[in-house]
Amino acid sequence: MKPSQYHSNRQPYNWLVYNIGDKFLEKYSKLYKGILVDLGCGEAPYKAYFLQYADKYIGVDWSKTLHNSAADIESDLNKKINLPDEYADTIISLSVMEHLCEPQVFLNESYRILKKGEYMVLQVPWQWWIHEAPYDYFRYTPYGLRYLFEKAGFKILSIEPTGVFFTTLFLKFNYFTLRFTRIRFIGVFLKLLLIPIWTLLQVVAPLMDKLDRQPILEAPGYFVVARKE
Repeated sequence: MKPSQYHSNRQPYNWLVYNIGDKFLEKYSKLYKGILVDLGCGEAPYKAYFLQYADKYIGVDWSKTLHNSAADIESDLNKKINLPDEYADTIISLSVMEHLCEPQVFLNESYRILKKGEYMVLQVPWQWWIHEAPYDYFRYTPYGLRYLFEKAGFKILSIEPTGVFFTTLFLKFNYFTLRFTRIRFIGVFLKLLLIPIWTLLQVVAPLMDKLDRQPILEAPGYFVVARKE
């Protein structure tokens, strides 16, 4: 079972970003255990996947989510999270922190609810379009991520790019041309023309990314793995 198999946002123009995310989530699967808390879970598309490893899944999100919330706990992640100290064996947060106006509070609270010696896995975009407006506040470089995590008390184990230059470029092209499929009357026809182009670009992007010798610089986003010391 792939992590994003049932994700409602997986579409012909962006499946590459979900394939990349699947690769990282599977890479870190040995960290998922016990009580796994998914901060900013939305529709909880990864619940079944995580329950292959963890004993219990707890989804947390706020009442103003733009998704059909499947949260078990309602909590504003910009404030104190409605969970006790050292509650979680694992914390997951995917494409969430860019939507928080108080990211340091979020990481401080993540540190508080995580058990000592355990892990947080977080993914955020970097070169990505504004989405879910008006709740889209920040983009994070690897240096900004390290600063915020370490300020909260975490030890960073890794910060890895989710693709590099050509993945970034081609995904931007796909999202830009997606706008034309919404043109009245001709949008459906344009989509039929664009789908083969979107597919080809997503197939060749990982191959062309091998030409980039500085992958950290042009990523669509980053995955962070951090431990509570």
